[in-house]
Amino acid sequence: MALVGIEELNTLVGEGRTLAGLDLGTKTIGLSVSDLSWRFASPRPVIRRVKFGIDAAALRKLLDEAECGGVIIGLPLNMDGSEGPRAQSTRAFVRNYTQLDARPIAFWDERLSTVAAERGMLEMDVSRAKRAERIDSAAASFILQGALDRLSALAARAEDESFE
Repeated sequence: MALVGIEELNTLVGEGRTLAGLDLGTKTIGLSVSDLSWRFASPRPVIRRVKFGIDAAALRKLLDEAECGGVIIGLPLNMDGSEGPRAQSTRAFVRNYTQLDARPIAFWDERLSTVAAERGMLEMDVSRAKRAERIDSAAASFILQGALDRLSALAARAEDESFE
């Protein structure tokens, strides 16, 4: 499997499998995993980036342990919707990772995800040190939750159309 549209995940990921959300940073990979019903995203510990082979092996191990059937990766678009160097780097990571793992991967616009995650942690009065440690996984949860909400809306719309 390779890169797919978000709409395709419902049919490609089997029952009893979770979805993972990723926020690819330069120093860490933020990770979040859904529940089995695809309603809630929960942050997991970050993966400290070393080099691609090591990063990919660590990621694959964590995805296997969480029984993930698909992955949502935040695509860091510029505010005007264009793609800059970070988006190109994310696409390169995905291109290389799909050679090692058959799980379907979908991109999700991650604009302002880190800002929203940090704002949420500030509202919870999380200390600066803990925010720095958890921000990438919180951003991954924000990305994954947005995708889960979209998948839920698509499923509800499909159900409504089947009753017509």
